[in-house]
Amino acid sequence: MTDSVLIEGLAVETVIGVYDWERQIRQTLLLDLELAWDNREAAATDDVSRALDYAAVSDRAARFLEQCQPALLETAAEQLAACLMAEFSVPAVRLVLRKPGAVPGACSVGVRIERGNW
Repeated sequence: MTDSVLIEGLAVETVIGVYDWERQIRQTLLLDLELAWDNREAAATDDVSRALDYAAVSDRAARFLEQCQPALLETAAEQLAACLMAEFSVPAVRLVLRKPGAVPGACSVGVRIERGNW
């Protein structure tokens, strides 16, 4: 499959981090998603019910990250990818999860993963 749906720069406020002080505050994570999805049927019919609902995906991803509250970005990325693949029946997910301001001098730090069959 070569089609995909993109969601870029989704900002989510959550508790994340390994240090005690980080567990007491909310920090912003930035999420970029690419979800494998065959867009041909939606395009041919111009029917939104045949498309991947990117508003629903965005909402679910944000709620997941708000509730998950992991110590590591790696944990959040793995669990979020599995959640989205299962709940939206997408065969593959690429995601980038960034934590702005985590390292002095860097805009952000983050992880990039690819799961499923592209």
